[in-house]
Amino acid sequence: MIELPELPYKEDALEPYISKKTIEFHYGKHHKKYVDNVNKLIKNTGYENASLDKIIEDSSGTVFDNAAQVKNHTFFWESMTDNFEDLDEDSKLYKAITKKYKSFDGFKDAFKEKATKVFGSGWIWLTTDEEYVNIETTHNAQQPKHHPLLVCDLWEHSYYLDYQNDRGQYIDGFFNVINWDFAGKNYKNGRDTKSS
Repeated sequence: MIELPELPYKEDALEPYISKKTIEFHYGKHHKKYVDNVNKLIKNTGYENASLDKIIEDSSGTVFDNAAQVKNHTFFWESMTDNFEDLDEDSKLYKAITKKYKSFDGFKDAFKEKATKVFGSGWIWLTTDEEYVNIETTHNAQQPKHHPLLVCDLWEHSYYLDYQNDRGQYIDGFFNVINWDFAGKNYKNGRDTKSS
């Protein structure tokens, strides 16, 4: 059985960038619905006792869509923090970002530009491969090609109550709550995996 993970912070912790009302709907209804759907779909099947990753890896169609959305949303909540700190300029992740995008502001501009150009519903990720960090976009419930460091949800339910249709302003807000410690640990784990 797949369970709804607890939020890493209180529902009002990301205000004013993401409101308590948005969290209540997004986490309490949308994310929970994906969990409920997965559990209904896998009941009395070979997936009933499988891990979420195993279900995503082996399934397709509606089962995949709901399972992948559970994973993406969980990663999204972890990508944010109520204890925000700027990314340490001496960190390996900061150096990797500025090497690829020339400056940190250059990275932010590229991230925002790609996010605003995603048509319809999807996700924008910071990932790493064998050589570089990358900005990847995926549609619907799809997973990124490379090792994920952080993600921002681009489905309208993630920002409409706070920003209406202004996705760019939502991305600006997201940059004020990014959990760079989480992203840095994922970067280290991803690089360690690539080098082993």
